[in-house]
Amino acid sequence: MTDHASSPGAREVLWRFGPMVYGPTVLFALGEGAVIPLIPVIAAELGADLATAALVASALVVGQLCGNIPAGWAVARIGERLTMAIAGIISLAGVAGMALAPSLGLFAISVFLIGFCAAAFGLARHSFMTTRVPLAFRARALSLLGGTFRLGMFVGPFVAAGLLAVFGDEHATIWFFGGCLVAMILMVLLGPDPEKQFLGVEEARTRNGDMDTEDTGEPVTGSIPLRQSRRPGNGTGGSAGPGTGVLRTMWRHRRVLSTLGLAAASLSAVRSARQVVLPLWGVSIGLDAQTIALVVGISGAIDFALFYASGQVMDRFGRLWAALPAMILMGAGFVALAFTHDLPQAAMWFAMFAAVLGVGNGLSSGILLTLGADVAPKTDPAPFLGSWRTLTDAGGAIAPLLVSGIAAAASLAVATGVVGAIGLLGALAFIRWVPRYVPRTRP
Repeated sequence: MTDHASSPGAREVLWRFGPMVYGPTVLFALGEGAVIPLIPVIAAELGADLATAALVASALVVGQLCGNIPAGWAVARIGERLTMAIAGIISLAGVAGMALAPSLGLFAISVFLIGFCAAAFGLARHSFMTTRVPLAFRARALSLLGGTFRLGMFVGPFVAAGLLAVFGDEHATIWFFGGCLVAMILMVLLGPDPEKQFLGVEEARTRNGDMDTEDTGEPVTGSIPLRQSRRPGNGTGGSAGPGTGVLRTMWRHRRVLSTLGLAAASLSAVRSARQVVLPLWGVSIGLDAQTIALVVGISGAIDFALFYASGQVMDRFGRLWAALPAMILMGAGFVALAFTHDLPQAAMWFAMFAAVLGVGNGLSSGILLTLGADVAPKTDPAPFLGSWRTLTDAGGAIAPLLVSGIAAAASLAVATGVVGAIGLLGALAFIRWVPRYVPRTRP
Protein backbone atom coordinates (compact mmCIF):
# COMPACT_ATOMS: atom_id res chain seq x y z
CA MET A 1 0.00 0.00 0.00
CA THR A 2 1.94 3.03 -1.21
CA ASP A 3 1.78 6.08 1.03
CA HIS A 4 0.30 9.03 -0.81
CA ALA A 5 0.08 11.33 2.16
CA SER A 6 1.41 14.26 0.20
CA SER A 7 0.23 13.29 -3.22
CA PRO A 8 -1.89 15.68 -5.24
CA GLY A 9 -4.65 13.09 -5.25
CA ALA A 10 -4.90 13.07 -1.46
CA ARG A 11 -4.87 16.86 -1.19
CA GLU A 12 -7.36 17.16 -4.03
CA VAL A 13 -9.92 14.82 -2.51
CA LEU A 14 -9.54 15.87 1.13
CA TRP A 15 -9.61 19.61 0.43
CA ARG A 16 -11.39 20.24 -2.85
CA PHE A 17 -14.28 17.94 -2.04
CA GLY A 18 -14.15 18.47 1.74
CA PRO A 19 -16.96 21.05 2.03
CA MET A 20 -19.49 18.93 0.16
CA VAL A 21 -18.35 15.63 1.66
CA TYR A 22 -17.89 16.68 5.28
CA GLY A 23 -19.98 19.85 5.56
CA PRO A 24 -23.38 18.10 5.66
CA THR A 25 -22.08 15.72 8.32
CA VAL A 26 -20.97 18.59 10.55
CA LEU A 27 -24.36 20.28 10.23
CA PHE A 28 -26.33 17.13 11.03
CA ALA A 29 -24.09 16.17 13.96
CA LEU A 30 -24.06 19.71 15.35
CA GLY A 31 -27.85 19.86 15.52
CA GLU A 32 -28.16 16.32 16.85
CA GLY A 33 -25.44 16.95 19.44
CA ALA A 34 -27.32 19.99 20.71
CA VAL A 35 -30.58 18.06 21.12
CA ILE A 36 -29.39 14.74 22.56
CA PRO A 37 -28.52 15.95 26.09
CA LEU A 38 -31.96 17.54 26.47
CA ILE A 39 -34.10 14.62 25.29
CA PRO A 40 -34.48 13.21 28.85
CA VAL A 41 -35.22 16.71 30.19
CA ILE A 42 -38.02 17.32 27.69
CA ALA A 43 -39.36 13.81 28.26
CA ALA A 44 -39.53 14.52 32.00
CA GLU A 45 -41.44 17.73 31.30
CA LEU A 46 -43.97 15.62 29.38
CA GLY A 47 -44.51 13.42 32.43
CA ALA A 48 -41.84 10.72 32.16
CA ASP A 49 -40.18 9.34 35.28
CA LEU A 50 -36.42 8.66 35.32
CA ALA A 51 -36.65 5.16 33.83
CA THR A 52 -39.11 6.23 31.15
CA ALA A 53 -37.00 9.26 30.24
CA ALA A 54 -34.01 6.95 29.75
CA LEU A 55 -36.18 4.71 27.57
CA VAL A 56 -37.24 7.67 25.42
CA ALA A 57 -33.61 8.71 25.02
CA SER A 58 -32.74 5.18 23.90
CA ALA A 59 -35.31 5.50 21.08
CA LEU A 60 -32.63 7.41 19.16
CA VAL A 61 -30.29 4.40 19.20
CA VAL A 62 -33.15 2.00 18.45
CA GLY A 63 -34.16 4.12 15.47
CA GLN A 64 -30.61 4.07 14.18
CA LEU A 65 -30.46 0.30 14.54
CA CYS A 66 -33.72 -0.10 12.65
CA GLY A 67 -32.70 2.37 9.94
CA ASN A 68 -29.42 0.85 8.77
CA ILE A 69 -30.77 -1.97 6.62
CA PRO A 70 -33.55 0.08 4.93
CA ALA A 71 -30.92 2.78 4.33
CA GLY A 72 -28.72 0.25 2.55
CA TRP A 73 -31.66 -0.62 0.31
CA ALA A 74 -32.34 3.05 -0.45
CA VAL A 75 -28.74 3.99 -1.21
CA ALA A 76 -28.36 1.03 -3.55
CA ARG A 77 -31.38 2.16 -5.60
CA ILE A 78 -31.58 5.94 -5.54
CA GLY A 79 -28.01 6.93 -4.70
CA GLU A 80 -26.27 8.62 -1.81
CA ARG A 81 -27.19 12.23 -2.54
CA LEU A 82 -30.94 11.69 -2.87
CA THR A 83 -30.99 9.41 0.18
CA MET A 84 -29.33 12.13 2.26
CA ALA A 85 -31.80 14.76 1.06
CA ILE A 86 -34.82 12.54 1.77
CA ALA A 87 -33.44 11.63 5.20
CA GLY A 88 -33.02 15.33 5.96
CA ILE A 89 -36.58 16.16 4.91
CA ILE A 90 -38.04 13.33 7.00
CA SER A 91 -35.86 14.45 9.92
CA LEU A 92 -37.55 17.86 9.70
CA ALA A 93 -40.85 16.11 10.37
CA GLY A 94 -39.24 14.47 13.39
CA VAL A 95 -37.96 17.83 14.61
CA ALA A 96 -41.42 19.35 14.27
CA GLY A 97 -42.87 16.40 16.19
CA MET A 98 -40.32 16.80 19.00
CA ALA A 99 -40.96 20.53 19.29
CA LEU A 100 -44.74 20.38 19.15
CA ALA A 101 -45.47 16.98 20.71
CA PRO A 102 -48.40 17.22 23.13
CA SER A 103 -47.72 13.77 24.57
CA LEU A 104 -44.79 11.61 25.57
CA GLY A 105 -45.69 8.93 23.02
CA LEU A 106 -45.49 11.31 20.04
CA PHE A 107 -42.24 12.75 21.38
CA ALA A 108 -40.71 9.26 21.60
CA ILE A 109 -41.84 8.43 18.04
CA SER A 110 -40.24 11.65 16.82
CA VAL A 111 -36.95 10.78 18.55
CA PHE A 112 -37.09 7.32 16.93
CA LEU A 113 -37.63 8.96 13.54
CA ILE A 114 -34.57 11.17 14.00
CA GLY A 115 -32.47 8.10 14.77
CA PHE A 116 -33.89 6.25 11.76
CA CYS A 117 -32.95 9.14 9.45
CA ALA A 118 -29.53 9.54 11.08
CA ALA A 119 -28.80 5.95 10.02
CA ALA A 120 -29.76 6.72 6.42
CA PHE A 121 -27.69 9.88 6.39
CA GLY A 122 -24.62 8.20 7.88
CA LEU A 123 -24.79 5.17 5.61
CA ALA A 124 -25.18 7.31 2.49
CA ARG A 125 -22.01 9.24 3.29
CA HIS A 126 -20.18 6.03 4.26
CA SER A 127 -21.15 4.36 0.99
CA PHE A 128 -20.08 7.39 -1.03
CA MET A 129 -16.64 7.48 0.59
CA THR A 130 -16.23 3.73 0.20
CA THR A 131 -16.62 3.80 -3.57
CA ARG A 132 -14.97 7.15 -4.37
CA VAL A 133 -11.92 7.53 -2.15
CA PRO A 134 -8.62 5.89 -3.21
CA LEU A 135 -7.46 3.11 -0.91
CA ALA A 136 -4.11 4.87 -0.37
CA PHE A 137 -5.78 7.46 1.86
CA ARG A 138 -9.16 5.86 2.56
CA ALA A 139 -8.50 5.64 6.31
CA ARG A 140 -7.62 9.34 6.56
CA ALA A 141 -10.70 10.32 4.60
CA LEU A 142 -12.97 8.17 6.75
CA SER A 143 -11.25 9.28 9.96
CA LEU A 144 -12.03 12.83 8.89
CA LEU A 145 -15.62 11.75 8.35
CA GLY A 146 -15.71 10.32 11.87
CA GLY A 147 -13.95 13.43 13.13
CA THR A 148 -16.53 15.77 11.63
CA PHE A 149 -19.25 13.79 13.40
CA ARG A 150 -17.30 14.00 16.66
CA LEU A 151 -16.83 17.73 16.14
CA GLY A 152 -20.58 18.23 15.87
CA MET A 153 -21.31 16.05 18.88
CA PHE A 154 -18.57 17.78 20.88
CA VAL A 155 -19.63 21.36 20.06
CA GLY A 156 -23.39 20.68 20.05
CA PRO A 157 -23.85 20.55 23.86
CA PHE A 158 -22.04 23.90 24.22
CA VAL A 159 -24.38 25.38 21.60
CA ALA A 160 -27.31 23.98 23.58
CA ALA A 161 -25.98 25.60 26.76
CA GLY A 162 -25.74 28.94 24.98
CA LEU A 163 -29.26 28.67 23.58
CA LEU A 164 -30.61 27.80 27.02
CA ALA A 165 -28.86 30.81 28.49
CA VAL A 166 -30.38 33.11 25.86
CA PHE A 167 -33.90 31.69 25.50
CA GLY A 168 -34.38 29.67 28.68
CA ASP A 169 -36.34 27.03 26.77
CA GLU A 170 -35.16 23.54 25.80
CA HIS A 171 -37.22 23.70 22.61
CA ALA A 172 -34.82 26.33 21.23
CA THR A 173 -32.27 23.56 20.68
CA ILE A 174 -34.82 21.56 18.68
CA TRP A 175 -35.47 24.50 16.37
CA PHE A 176 -31.71 24.97 16.08
CA PHE A 177 -31.51 21.34 14.91
CA GLY A 178 -34.20 22.14 12.36
CA GLY A 179 -32.15 25.06 11.07
CA CYS A 180 -29.10 22.82 10.72
CA LEU A 181 -31.21 20.32 8.76
CA VAL A 182 -32.50 22.99 6.38
CA ALA A 183 -28.93 24.18 5.74
CA MET A 184 -27.80 20.58 5.21
CA ILE A 185 -30.59 19.82 2.72
CA LEU A 186 -29.83 22.98 0.75
CA MET A 187 -26.13 22.13 0.70
CA VAL A 188 -26.81 18.61 -0.54
CA LEU A 189 -29.34 19.62 -3.21
CA LEU A 190 -27.92 22.94 -4.42
CA GLY A 191 -24.19 22.48 -3.94
CA PRO A 192 -21.87 20.81 -6.46
CA ASP A 193 -22.54 17.09 -6.74
CA PRO A 194 -19.39 15.41 -5.35
CA GLU A 195 -20.24 12.19 -7.20
CA LYS A 196 -20.01 13.95 -10.58
CA GLN A 197 -16.94 15.88 -9.45
CA PHE A 198 -15.12 12.72 -8.47
CA LEU A 199 -16.02 11.13 -11.80
CA GLY A 200 -14.87 14.20 -13.72
CA VAL A 201 -11.54 14.32 -11.89
CA GLU A 202 -10.83 10.66 -12.57
CA GLU A 203 -11.76 10.97 -16.23
CA ALA A 204 -9.39 13.93 -16.53
CA ARG A 205 -6.62 11.96 -14.86
CA THR A 206 -7.19 9.07 -17.21
CA ARG A 207 -7.02 11.35 -20.28
CA ASN A 208 -3.82 12.94 -18.99
CA GLY A 209 -2.23 9.62 -18.10
CA ASP A 210 -2.00 10.58 -14.43
CA MET A 211 -3.77 7.57 -12.94
CA ASP A 212 -1.66 5.99 -10.23
CA THR A 213 -0.97 2.51 -11.50
CA GLU A 214 1.15 1.54 -8.49
CA ASP A 215 -1.71 1.83 -6.01
CA THR A 216 -3.18 -1.65 -5.98
CA GLY A 217 -6.17 -0.47 -4.01
CA GLU A 218 -8.40 0.64 -6.88
CA PRO A 219 -7.59 4.44 -7.07
CA VAL A 220 -11.29 4.96 -7.66
CA THR A 221 -13.22 1.76 -7.86
CA GLY A 222 -14.94 0.53 -10.95
CA SER A 223 -18.26 1.14 -9.24
CA ILE A 224 -18.40 4.72 -10.41
CA PRO A 225 -19.90 4.02 -13.81
CA LEU A 226 -22.06 1.29 -12.33
CA ARG A 227 -23.53 3.76 -9.87
CA GLN A 228 -24.27 6.14 -12.63
CA SER A 229 -26.40 3.47 -14.27
CA ARG A 230 -28.17 2.63 -11.04
CA ARG A 231 -30.11 5.84 -10.77
CA PRO A 232 -33.89 5.75 -10.93
CA GLY A 233 -35.18 4.53 -14.25
CA ASN A 234 -32.02 2.54 -14.99
CA GLY A 235 -32.50 -0.45 -12.74
CA THR A 236 -30.21 -1.35 -9.89
CA GLY A 237 -27.12 -1.82 -12.00
CA GLY A 238 -23.85 -3.48 -11.10
CA SER A 239 -23.37 -7.06 -10.14
CA ALA A 240 -26.00 -6.83 -7.48
CA GLY A 241 -28.84 -6.97 -9.91
CA PRO A 242 -32.50 -6.51 -9.14
CA GLY A 243 -32.71 -9.80 -7.24
CA THR A 244 -29.99 -9.02 -4.67
CA GLY A 245 -31.53 -7.73 -1.45
CA VAL A 246 -30.11 -6.80 1.91
CA LEU A 247 -30.92 -10.16 3.52
CA ARG A 248 -29.23 -12.03 0.69
CA THR A 249 -26.22 -9.75 1.07
CA MET A 250 -26.08 -10.55 4.78
CA TRP A 251 -26.17 -14.27 4.07
CA ARG A 252 -23.56 -14.04 1.32
CA HIS A 253 -21.16 -12.20 3.64
CA ARG A 254 -22.09 -14.03 6.84
CA ARG A 255 -18.52 -15.18 7.46
CA VAL A 256 -16.94 -11.74 7.58
CA LEU A 257 -19.90 -10.33 9.51
CA SER A 258 -19.72 -13.09 12.12
CA THR A 259 -15.95 -12.71 12.61
CA LEU A 260 -14.52 -9.30 11.80
CA GLY A 261 -18.00 -7.80 12.23
CA LEU A 262 -18.24 -9.10 15.81
CA ALA A 263 -14.77 -7.71 16.56
CA ALA A 264 -15.97 -4.34 15.28
CA ALA A 265 -19.12 -4.66 17.42
CA SER A 266 -16.93 -5.20 20.50
CA LEU A 267 -15.13 -1.92 19.75
CA SER A 268 -18.46 -0.16 19.39
CA ALA A 269 -19.58 -1.66 22.72
CA VAL A 270 -16.48 -0.45 24.57
CA ARG A 271 -16.85 3.03 23.07
CA SER A 272 -20.48 3.23 24.12
CA ALA A 273 -19.78 1.89 27.60
CA ARG A 274 -17.20 4.66 28.12
CA GLN A 275 -19.94 7.28 27.80
CA VAL A 276 -21.97 5.54 30.51
CA VAL A 277 -19.28 4.32 32.91
CA LEU A 278 -17.32 7.56 33.32
CA PRO A 279 -20.21 9.72 34.62
CA LEU A 280 -21.51 6.89 36.81
CA TRP A 281 -18.04 6.26 38.22
CA GLY A 282 -17.65 9.93 39.12
CA VAL A 283 -20.96 9.87 40.96
CA SER A 284 -20.12 6.62 42.76
CA ILE A 285 -16.85 8.00 44.20
CA GLY A 286 -18.57 11.16 45.40
CA LEU A 287 -17.45 13.79 42.88
CA ASP A 288 -19.64 16.81 42.19
CA ALA A 289 -21.26 17.36 38.79
CA GLN A 290 -18.84 20.10 37.76
CA THR A 291 -15.77 17.92 38.40
CA ILE A 292 -17.31 14.98 36.54
CA ALA A 293 -18.16 17.20 33.59
CA LEU A 294 -14.60 18.55 33.55
CA VAL A 295 -13.02 15.09 33.58
CA VAL A 296 -15.37 13.74 30.93
CA GLY A 297 -14.85 16.90 28.86
CA ILE A 298 -11.05 16.56 28.97
CA SER A 299 -11.36 12.91 27.97
CA GLY A 300 -13.56 13.96 25.04
CA ALA A 301 -11.12 16.68 24.02
CA ILE A 302 -8.25 14.15 23.92
CA ASP A 303 -10.47 11.84 21.90
CA PHE A 304 -11.29 14.57 19.38
CA ALA A 305 -7.68 15.76 19.09
CA LEU A 306 -6.50 12.33 17.91
CA PHE A 307 -9.12 11.54 15.26
CA TYR A 308 -6.91 12.31 12.24
CA ALA A 309 -3.88 10.54 13.73
CA SER A 310 -5.85 7.30 13.57
CA GLY A 311 -6.30 7.64 9.82
CA GLN A 312 -2.61 8.46 9.34
CA VAL A 313 -1.60 5.34 11.24
CA MET A 314 -4.03 3.10 9.32
CA ASP A 315 -2.96 4.38 5.92
CA ARG A 316 0.75 4.24 6.66
CA PHE A 317 1.10 1.07 8.72
CA GLY A 318 -2.16 -0.85 8.31
CA ARG A 319 -5.52 -1.09 10.03
CA LEU A 320 -4.35 -3.31 12.88
CA TRP A 321 -1.84 -0.72 14.09
CA ALA A 322 -4.68 1.59 15.08
CA ALA A 323 -7.32 -0.96 16.09
CA LEU A 324 -5.07 -3.01 18.37
CA PRO A 325 -3.59 -0.17 20.49
CA ALA A 326 -7.03 1.39 20.79
CA MET A 327 -8.64 -1.80 22.07
CA ILE A 328 -5.74 -2.62 24.42
CA LEU A 329 -5.74 0.89 25.88
CA MET A 330 -9.49 0.96 26.44
CA GLY A 331 -9.70 -2.65 27.64
CA ALA A 332 -6.78 -2.31 30.06
CA GLY A 333 -8.01 1.13 31.12
CA PHE A 334 -11.41 -0.20 32.13
CA VAL A 335 -9.90 -3.20 33.94
CA ALA A 336 -7.48 -0.99 35.87
CA LEU A 337 -10.20 1.54 36.72
CA ALA A 338 -12.31 -1.26 38.20
CA PHE A 339 -9.72 -1.73 41.00
CA THR A 340 -9.50 1.95 42.02
CA HIS A 341 -12.98 2.59 43.42
CA ASP A 342 -12.06 2.36 47.08
CA LEU A 343 -8.50 3.68 46.89
CA PRO A 344 -7.60 6.89 48.79
CA GLN A 345 -6.78 8.71 45.55
CA ALA A 346 -9.84 7.45 43.65
CA ALA A 347 -10.49 10.84 42.03
CA MET A 348 -6.94 11.04 40.70
CA TRP A 349 -7.13 7.53 39.25
CA PHE A 350 -10.50 8.36 37.73
CA ALA A 351 -9.07 11.38 35.92
CA MET A 352 -6.01 9.47 34.75
CA PHE A 353 -7.89 6.50 33.34
CA ALA A 354 -10.50 8.76 31.77
CA ALA A 355 -7.62 10.33 29.84
CA VAL A 356 -6.34 6.86 28.88
CA LEU A 357 -9.79 5.94 27.58
CA GLY A 358 -9.87 9.21 25.63
CA VAL A 359 -6.55 8.33 23.96
CA GLY A 360 -7.79 4.84 23.09
CA ASN A 361 -11.07 6.11 21.71
CA GLY A 362 -9.29 8.79 19.70
CA LEU A 363 -6.97 6.21 18.13
CA SER A 364 -10.03 4.22 17.09
CA SER A 365 -11.56 7.10 15.13
CA GLY A 366 -12.68 5.97 11.70
CA ILE A 367 -11.74 2.31 12.24
CA LEU A 368 -15.27 0.97 11.97
CA LEU A 369 -15.94 3.06 8.85
CA THR A 370 -12.63 2.04 7.28
CA LEU A 371 -12.91 -1.68 7.99
CA GLY A 372 -16.47 -1.68 6.68
CA ALA A 373 -15.30 0.03 3.50
CA ASP A 374 -12.38 -2.38 3.14
CA VAL A 375 -14.50 -5.52 3.20
CA ALA A 376 -17.59 -4.16 1.40
CA PRO A 377 -18.31 -5.34 -2.17
CA LYS A 378 -16.78 -2.88 -4.59
CA THR A 379 -19.68 -2.63 -7.03
CA ASP A 380 -22.61 -2.28 -4.61
CA PRO A 381 -21.46 -1.65 -1.03
CA ALA A 382 -24.62 -0.08 0.40
CA PRO A 383 -26.54 -3.28 1.38
CA PHE A 384 -23.42 -4.73 3.00
CA LEU A 385 -22.68 -1.49 4.85
CA GLY A 386 -26.25 -1.49 6.13
CA SER A 387 -25.63 -4.90 7.67
CA TRP A 388 -22.20 -3.88 8.96
CA ARG A 389 -23.50 -0.73 10.62
CA THR A 390 -26.45 -2.61 12.13
CA LEU A 391 -24.01 -5.02 13.76
CA THR A 392 -21.72 -2.32 15.12
CA ASP A 393 -24.64 -0.17 16.28
CA ALA A 394 -26.06 -3.21 18.08
CA GLY A 395 -22.81 -3.52 20.01
CA GLY A 396 -23.07 0.12 21.01
CA ALA A 397 -26.71 -0.26 22.03
CA ILE A 398 -26.19 -3.39 24.13
CA ALA A 399 -23.23 -2.08 26.14
CA PRO A 400 -25.16 0.45 28.31
CA LEU A 401 -27.78 -2.21 29.08
CA LEU A 402 -24.99 -4.63 30.03
CA VAL A 403 -23.37 -2.09 32.34
CA SER A 404 -26.70 -1.28 33.97
CA GLY A 405 -27.62 -4.92 34.49
CA ILE A 406 -24.26 -5.99 35.95
CA ALA A 407 -24.06 -2.90 38.16
CA ALA A 408 -27.52 -3.69 39.54
CA ALA A 409 -26.69 -7.37 40.10
CA ALA A 410 -23.14 -6.91 41.42
CA SER A 411 -21.42 -3.52 41.39
CA LEU A 412 -20.25 -0.79 39.05
CA ALA A 413 -16.65 -1.97 39.52
CA VAL A 414 -17.57 -5.45 38.28
CA ALA A 415 -19.45 -3.97 35.32
CA THR A 416 -16.42 -1.83 34.47
CA GLY A 417 -14.14 -4.86 34.64
CA VAL A 418 -16.45 -6.80 32.32
CA VAL A 419 -16.32 -3.98 29.77
CA GLY A 420 -12.53 -4.08 29.98
CA ALA A 421 -12.56 -7.82 29.38
CA ILE A 422 -14.73 -7.30 26.28
CA GLY A 423 -12.16 -4.79 25.03
CA LEU A 424 -9.25 -7.19 25.52
CA LEU A 425 -11.15 -10.05 23.87
CA GLY A 426 -11.97 -7.69 21.01
CA ALA A 427 -8.25 -6.94 20.66
CA LEU A 428 -7.58 -10.67 20.24
CA ALA A 429 -10.36 -10.86 17.65
CA PHE A 430 -8.80 -8.01 15.68
CA ILE A 431 -5.42 -9.79 15.78
CA ARG A 432 -7.09 -12.90 14.39
CA TRP A 433 -9.37 -11.45 11.74
CA VAL A 434 -7.92 -8.17 10.46
CA PRO A 435 -4.91 -9.86 8.78
CA ARG A 436 -7.26 -12.36 7.13
CA TYR A 437 -9.82 -9.92 5.71
CA VAL A 438 -7.77 -6.71 5.46
CA PRO A 439 -4.16 -7.79 4.82
CA ARG A 440 -1.37 -5.23 5.00
CA THR A 441 -0.57 -5.75 1.31
CA ARG A 442 -3.26 -6.30 -1.31
CA PRO A 443 -2.99 -8.70 -4.26
